[in-house]
Amino acid sequence: MKKEIVSAALCAAMFSSVLAGCGKQATTSGGTVNGDGVKEFTAFFAVPGSEINDDNEIQKIIAEKTGCKVKETWLTGQTAEEAVGTLIAGGEYPDFVDGGNASIQLYEAGALVALDDYIDKYPNIKEFFTDQEWDALRQSDGHIYWIPQFSNIYGKERACTHNDEAFWIQARVLEWAGYPKIETMDEYFDLIEKYYKANPTMDDGTKNIPYTILCDDWRYFCLENAPEFLDGYPNDGSVIVDPDTHTVIDYNTTDTAVKYFKKLNEEYKKGIVDPESFTQTYDEYIAKLSTGRVLGMIDQWWDFAYTAEDALKAAGLDEKGCQYVPLPITIDKGMKNQWHNSGGVLNVSSGLAVTTSCKDVDAALKFVNDLLGQEIHDLRFWGVEGKDYLVDNNGLYYRTAEMRKQAADTAYKASHKCTYSYFPQYLGTSRDGKNAMKSDGQEQEFFDGLSEPIKKCFNAYGAKTYVEMLGTSPAPGPWYPMYTYSSTLTTSTPGGTAWAKMAEVKHQYLPKVVMADNFDEGWKEYMKVYNECKPQDFISEMQTELDRRLAEAAKYEKK
Repeated sequence: MKKEIVSAALCAAMFSSVLAGCGKQATTSGGTVNGDGVKEFTAFFAVPGSEINDDNEIQKIIAEKTGCKVKETWLTGQTAEEAVGTLIAGGEYPDFVDGGNASIQLYEAGALVALDDYIDKYPNIKEFFTDQEWDALRQSDGHIYWIPQFSNIYGKERACTHNDEAFWIQARVLEWAGYPKIETMDEYFDLIEKYYKANPTMDDGTKNIPYTILCDDWRYFCLENAPEFLDGYPNDGSVIVDPDTHTVIDYNTTDTAVKYFKKLNEEYKKGIVDPESFTQTYDEYIAKLSTGRVLGMIDQWWDFAYTAEDALKAAGLDEKGCQYVPLPITIDKGMKNQWHNSGGVLNVSSGLAVTTSCKDVDAALKFVNDLLGQEIHDLRFWGVEGKDYLVDNNGLYYRTAEMRKQAADTAYKASHKCTYSYFPQYLGTSRDGKNAMKSDGQEQEFFDGLSEPIKKCFNAYGAKTYVEMLGTSPAPGPWYPMYTYSSTLTTSTPGGTAWAKMAEVKHQYLPKVVMADNFDEGWKEYMKVYNECKPQDFISEMQTELDRRLAEAAKYEKK
């Protein structure tokens, strides 16, 4: 209980300081006009993030063009549930909010503005989703309260970076081994073992870390959900869906799950798995990756690339092969992997919302509408022409080596870049039909910006992008992804209760399984406690949701 009270106090203090820093907004929240005639809004996102400088250059340009700016704050020192709980208890909110896993709490507390009557007024917002997708966002009262911000593809899909989960390995390891074909989990760990035995340290004598695992809070997906991918399924997150029988399967108890955790147990005993894996914080994990010492891990690209990869570049370690590439790992040879699927992912469980504390909802949503306009979108994700990118004779955007270097610099990003990263945004192709919505989707610019070790690696495997290292699978069925439902479950249902208990048990027992002296005994103990959670209650509710989604999709197909 003490921990919860302290965390809540930290959250309250943080938000109070944000409001105080916005002057009159501390009491009037919602579109306060500053001395320059610009409306200032506040936003809180229940995820870790980096604040930009108050005099950020691109934020000023966007404010001049839209008449608005937003002071963004991020999660620090508490969970999303704790932070959101504190906001609800105080009854005062920022103008914009994304509660992450706790978004449903904000809805149930009546803290959010229904958006139905506003969507048609703003063409860029209306265009952002189809009618079917907007309908999928309706809550139990029939209204829409948030706008999912990510994975929305405009025009042609342009995917160079694999933004999702994978077994990652450093380019230097593959180069040392002569770029072998690595297809299975056993081959992956065998390569890491051999490299580590031959190269226990970096050039400066720093000890390499063969394989580390992130288990901090909700990020323990880096440990627990690999079996679904190893069996060749896409990232439904909480379950496997058999595409032929439309049956929900529990990936925690499959034969592949046993093989995977037994392998981790073996590698732990060999000293390959980092002994600090189960106690390190997210910040400590990122710090390790940033040193270039970690040879491999499972993670989502977005979870480490925008921090650790930039740090590697800043330290010159990218040119020493310390950057990561994904490998198409499955449990056995000859299996089709689905680490990367085409198409966007509509995560209906959370998104950008406007709160009831906002005094000018129309102005707030007009700002969101403006952010989706092409000119402002370019400013957010390309920057300022002539300073952050150039345009060739064919109208294609590109960057010089110096521009790419400054784009990765922490100080430059804080003072100059303003992506409004948790506001709605596009992937895919610009409205000009030529350029990518984001620089990492511009094929030639993407390749030109790669370090030499990554280019050599791609060339060796006949690839030009991270996506081509894995291959692309078609978009899964209309149910996908199932985690958008499981993340909304509460203990008000038997399935939600089972889901919560399953998570607690996995957090507690999976590290024990990996570290067990006797794996078989450790697994047996884990399964006993796991089955006491009544996982079938959860699987049953997920099956009901799967059936509902399939029926809903069929209804729209008939229209």
